[in-house]
Parts: sequence; C-alpha cells; structure tokens
Amino acid sequence: MTMKELEKKLRRQDYRQAKLYLFCNFVSLMLITAYSIMMLAPTVLDVLPEGGDSRKQMVAIFVMAAVGCVAFTIYATALFFRRKSRQVGILMALGASKRQLAPMLYREVLVLGLLSCACGVAAGFPFVALIWNSFRLLIVDSAEMALHIRMECLKIPLAFLLLVIVLACVTAKSYLKRTDILDTIKEEHRNEPIKELGKWCGPAGIVILLVGAVTGYYAPEVYMNLTQSYGGAWLNLFYVPVFIGLYMMLLHTVVHGWHVRKKTYGKNLVSRSMMKFQGKQTVNNLLVSTVLLAGACFAVFYVPAMATGNFLNVRNRTYDYLYHYRADQEVPGREETEKLASEYSVSLKDWHEAPYLSLGMDGMKYKEDGKRFYYEYEKLKTEGNFFSEEGFRELTGISVTVEPGTYLAVSDEEGSIYSRQLATDSTILTNMATRETLDVRFADYVCYDLLVVVDTGYYVLNDADYGKIAEGITGEWSGRMAAFNADGEDSYPFADRFFRTLISSFDENCEVPSYYDRVQKISENEKGEVYWGDTEDMEEVSFEKPDSSGFRQFWRYMPKFRVMDQNDFLRTYAVYLMVFIFIFLICLTAACVICYTRCQTIAVSNRYVFDDLRKLGAPPAFLKQEVKRQCRTVIRTPSVIGICMMTLLYMMIMYANDGKIGTSEVIALGVCGVLILLIILLLYIIYRGTVRMLVKELEIEE
Repeated sequence: MTMKELEKKLRRQDYRQAKLYLFCNFVSLMLITAYSIMMLAPTVLDVLPEGGDSRKQMVAIFVMAAVGCVAFTIYATALFFRRKSRQVGILMALGASKRQLAPMLYREVLVLGLLSCACGVAAGFPFVALIWNSFRLLIVDSAEMALHIRMECLKIPLAFLLLVIVLACVTAKSYLKRTDILDTIKEEHRNEPIKELGKWCGPAGIVILLVGAVTGYYAPEVYMNLTQSYGGAWLNLFYVPVFIGLYMMLLHTVVHGWHVRKKTYGKNLVSRSMMKFQGKQTVNNLLVSTVLLAGACFAVFYVPAMATGNFLNVRNRTYDYLYHYRADQEVPGREETEKLASEYSVSLKDWHEAPYLSLGMDGMKYKEDGKRFYYEYEKLKTEGNFFSEEGFRELTGISVTVEPGTYLAVSDEEGSIYSRQLATDSTILTNMATRETLDVRFADYVCYDLLVVVDTGYYVLNDADYGKIAEGITGEWSGRMAAFNADGEDSYPFADRFFRTLISSFDENCEVPSYYDRVQKISENEKGEVYWGDTEDMEEVSFEKPDSSGFRQFWRYMPKFRVMDQNDFLRTYAVYLMVFIFIFLICLTAACVICYTRCQTIAVSNRYVFDDLRKLGAPPAFLKQEVKRQCRTVIRTPSVIGICMMTLLYMMIMYANDGKIGTSEVIALGVCGVLILLIILLLYIIYRGTVRMLVKELEIEE
C-alpha cells in the first residue's frame, strides 16, 4: 500500500473522530448565524429602542452564547486532534515525514472545517425562518412581524468561521511539531487531572458567587453616586467573582461531589474517578453550559415578567375605556361615542370627564458633560398634567384634600418605575400660554393606577390654585380626560373602531411620542439650543402605523381600552417576545449540545475502563449505572446551578427596582417556576436519550 492509501484507510476506520468535530462546528455556526440574523434584522432594530434595556440584554446574552459556541468549538477541535493523533503517530512510525503529513493534515482540516462551517451558515437562515414563522403561525402575526434580513449579519459568522479554521490550523501545526512517536500515539488516552482543593472550595465558591453578583449589580450605581459620572464597561469586572465562585463550585462537584456520607461517596468512586482524570475539560465544559443555561433562563423569564404585569394592570382597571386629548382637538364626545357603540350593540355607562392643565414645572435637570453628569436648576424643566380636586374626584371617585400652595403626585399601589419618574421637587408651576407662575411644594402621593403611564406625570392641585393658574391658558396647553364602562358585554370591533376614530380626529401637532416634552423644547430653544426631540435621535410615531409596537407603546395620547389591550397584547409586543424566546432557544440548544458532547466524550474516552470492568466481572447493570452517573453529573450540575443562580438574580433585580416584590412579580415568579419545570423536563429527556445512546455505543447489554 502507498502512504496515501494507508492514510485514507486509517481515516475511514476512524471516521467517528470527525463526526463530533463536524457536528460541533455545524451547530456553532448555525446558532451564531441565526442569532446574528435576528439581532441585526431591521424588524428587531426598528422595535427595540436604541440604548434600551431590551437591546442591551439581547447583546449581553449574545456575547454569552458566542463565548459558549467558541468554547465547545475549541474543545471539539482539541478532541478531534487528540483522536487524530493515533493516526498521525502510526503514519510517523511507518516512516512518513512531517513534510508528507502536513499537506494531508491541513487538507483534511480545511475540508472538514469549511464544509461544516459553510453548512452551518447556510442552515442558520432556514433555522431562523422556521422558528420565526412558527411563532407567527402558532402564536401571533402582524405586519411588524415580517422578518427582513440584512446581509451585513454574515460578518459575525464569517469571523467565527475564520476563527475555527485558524484554530484548527494552529492545532495541527502544534501536533506536527512533536517528535516522540509513542506520545503522539498515546495522546488519545492522556488524562488531564485537575488540581484538587479542599472541601472548603465548594461552600466558599457559593459565597464568592453571591458576593460577586451583588457587587457587580450595584457597582455602577455606587460609582455613579461617588464620582457623578459613568464608569463604562470596565465596571463589569466586578462580576468576575461570579465566575470564580462558579468555577470553584464546579471544581468541588467534579473532585469531591456534594455527598456527605462516605457510603454514598463510595458508590460513585468509579464515575467520579473518571471525571477527575479529565477534570480540566469537564470543569470548563460545565462552566460554559452553566452560563448558557443561566442566559436561557434570563431570556425566558422576560416573557412572564412582561405578560403578568400587563395582565394584572388591565384586569384591575376601574374603567373599560379611558382616553384624553388636547382641548384644541375635535374629538368625538359622549353622544357621538354612544351612537358609535350602538352600531355594535354596546351600551355605555359610568361616563365621567374632567379637564386638566399642562403646566411647566421647575426642578433640577440632569445634564451631561462628556462622561460626567451633573444637575442644574431650571425654571422650565418638564411638562406635567394637573387636575383640580374636583376634577380628580369626578374622574376617579377619590376625594382628596390638597392644601393651598401644594400638589399631590398620582402614583400606583406598587410604586412602579413610572411612579418614581414623577417630579416631586418642583416649587414653581408655569402657565405656558401667559407665563404666569404659582409657588407650590410637593405634599404627598395619591394612588390611582390608571393614571400612571410612560413618561407622563399626573398631579392634583388645590381648586383655588387650579383656577388661578388656569387663567388665560389656551387649548394647546389644556385638555380633557374621559372614562366610561361598557354596560354588559364589551365588543372588540367597537373598541378598535373607536380607537381609529380617535386617531383620525387628532391633527399632526399631536403626532408625537410620550417622551416629547414641549416645556423642555421651549426652554432649550429660548437658550438658543436644539431640543433633542427635534433631532434624528428621537423615534417617531406615525398615524399611518397605528398598529405598530412603537405607536401602541409610546403615542402621547394613546387610550386605554381594556378589551383592545387584552386582545392586542401579543401583537403589540410580538417582536419583544419573539426576540427573547429566540434567545432562549439559542442558549438552551448550545447548552444541550455541550452537555451531550461532554457526556459522549467522558464515556467514549474511557471505553477501555468499561472494558476492564467488564473483564473483572462487572455486570451490565453496574456499567449502565456508571454511565448514568457520568451523564447525570454533566447535565444536572449546570442545570441546578444555572437555574438557581438566575432565579436568585432575577429576584434580586425585582427587589432592587422598588425595594419590594409586588403581586405581579410574585405571579411572574410562579410562571417562571412552571417554565423551569419544563426546562428540567427537556433536560431529563436529553439525559435519557444520551444514556441510551452511550449504552448502545459502549455495547453494554442487559
């Protein structure tokens, strides 16, 4: 036989060594490509606000997923060459020179790498289309959900492909440099034991992890308060103890386990010894899969956190319909609305209306100077909507007493983040039409959930103060709010028709988002500055797209119709939900692939151990039990740690937001618990399938 024929025969005999390498490269590139398509799609970027928390979370979890894919690609490459070493060593023993082996080895690496990666990139597109269109078909569909793809997304997977090829070539070169033929042949069976630490490392790791999570979360806030500036990305270094603590916990799991009784420890002696002798690989893989499972949980927790809050808010409203408008707009009144409702066999009751004033409020305004920020007093800081005592009572049914020279801020029962945006430091109110002022001070809060909305504050003035500051005000700076209930069964077609009728009655001056502050605009224009809302930085809302997510969330005069909000929730937030469900699937898939790969590696690499145990008389049941213990540790450990770690972090975030965990958050955690059970069930199915496959591969027969 020629050397080329011999090499081909050896490669054909050891085809299994290439299967895992091909599989890992394929899955890595498919996941990276799919995530890149989704993350850079105009469909997503147009909905997720730039600089918002949702987009930051999407990018952060992508980094975690990318690190995971890089990690198990590096691992698959190393494993491929460890198994390839036997073939290389045999050829070297038969007289093949490194000059002869190099073209053969590089050619195989390039062919396998490019083939698997190209297939992975190509598979990313149908993978995205399958998941995205399944969501549209089975859950919700809307015009906004049409997926548009930018070919710029290929930059990330192509960079990853280059990394895979370079890594494989570098590894191949390092193997060709070896001179000891026997070491090369035996490379496949070389162990990588990890340095053993005392049993203290596990409990210490838990403490370090918790300390790292708390310090990492609060470090930006502490730095900001101490220096009056933003520290930048380097503050993420405070999260490093999390990974140190996590590594120590996994190290303890591999080396010692968490069993207290010595009898139990003895039962796991064989399986634990096999893991210890390959400790470096095992711990590194468990670390990556733990982080990925934590990222998957973080992504999937986003859905119930959003949905339950909205569900409770809509269900607990005191009115079925509430809307407001500027006084200079021709909006349908009570008679016109009742006539429209009668066309849909809907009768109305409990109709209440109240006027309000849009006044300028003074206070300390946040400003930036490079990375530093400071607060500066401004007489015209922000716009606020003010009811009189009588008007507030007429609209809400709540009687309040406001002392002259004071005002109340309308908050909600749970003290949401929107309630904390209320201006409670104002001492001067300004009539923006006449520039007359009124001296006031903040007195207290009054709770009414229906009046707590994004970027708009509602307040209550004393009746006499209200009348005084209202003199000479124009329709541009005043408005009315109306609320009513459906008498009997409500109708979605009526709500939808009334919604579109309202939109058509507003002129273009009202085509603005809720965060467009007219008082700030006037203040900055009078100082010769350009208001940011008049630049391209501001996301626009359009009357031509009343069903878009941006319009439904941020239009300044967006009404609250119970039946419409209930039915259109999924459509309004479809892109948000789809993005985080997609992220969940990507991270979970990557974690499952890593766990499966590691289970297969531990068992197959220790095939000779199982053969020796069989020769010593070990029954098939014992061998099968050892396989189960191996797989159980590899899959259960990252699952328990990752899920528990993210659940605790999520609870900490909920508590840190307002100093308590409200009713909606408790319900959200309950839904998260159900999702956790489903994730555990899926991992259990993967565990059972992996065990069954390994038992068959190791030829363990009952």
